[in-house]
Amino acid sequence: MTDGLNIVVCIKQVPDSAQIGVDPKTNTIMRQGVPSIINPYDLEALEAGLSLRDRVGGTVTVLTMGPPMAAESLRKALGHGADAAVLMSDRFFAGSDTLATSYTLTAAIRRIGRERPVDLVLTGKQTIDGDTAQVGPGIAQRLGLNQLTYVAEIPEIDLAAGTLTAHRRAEGGLQVLATRLPCLVTVLDGHFTLRRGALPDVLRAARTEIPTWNAAAVGIEDTATCGLRGSATKVVKMFAPQPRSEKAQFIEADGDAADARADAAVSTLLAADPDLWGTIARQPQA
Repeated sequence: MTDGLNIVVCIKQVPDSAQIGVDPKTNTIMRQGVPSIINPYDLEALEAGLSLRDRVGGTVTVLTMGPPMAAESLRKALGHGADAAVLMSDRFFAGSDTLATSYTLTAAIRRIGRERPVDLVLTGKQTIDGDTAQVGPGIAQRLGLNQLTYVAEIPEIDLAAGTLTAHRRAEGGLQVLATRLPCLVTVLDGHFTLRRGALPDVLRAARTEIPTWNAAAVGIEDTATCGLRGSATKVVKMFAPQPRSEKAQFIEADGDAADARADAAVSTLLAADPDLWGTIARQPQA
């Protein structure tokens, strides 16, 4: 890795609105007419990649899967300093869940690595439209890479040893983890503020012709692995829950008698409507 890192940053174009439509036939998001932005968490992954390139050298390639309009997001990433961009676009990719998405992006990363092996794959912690946090780990699994998730900082990278040290936010504290390259890192929000685009990069982005790869271009012969056909997640029905109001019951009793009355009332409600099942926690008496 004497020439620095070969970094791939996966980004996604997402709707910039909570008011999105759903196709009643396919139960997939209808993006037509909805303003789109780069997933905010992916912008932090982009800055993490650019910062590492500035420190140790190398190149940053931005990758996304989507319709032709997603090229706009790639061009914005180039304007912020990315070296190259690739758009994965094919009608066979439409309707992909996280399983099919990770499969398609993995095929693209393998092609990017033909000329020079990819050292580091970066993604945001999750996307704001799906919130699954599954695509990054899915790519790592398919590529056989070690993965570090929810990373807040990458303080050390040793090209000679081929190692990376990361600070990972965990419940109750901070984990300091080290791994060998190549690896995949999902970036936590709030720690990498994307730089402003320099004029030369903005001008270069406007002139750059972004390559578009379809399924055949990355060696996907069986299109049943892509899109809706390749998705294990099937959305059977989507609906808004109906508001419901229940009249409160006041139970006047003390100690064990109150507990018994409350348990009896809860049992009656659950028998009438099993959908009310949930976790019922009782605060200890002072």
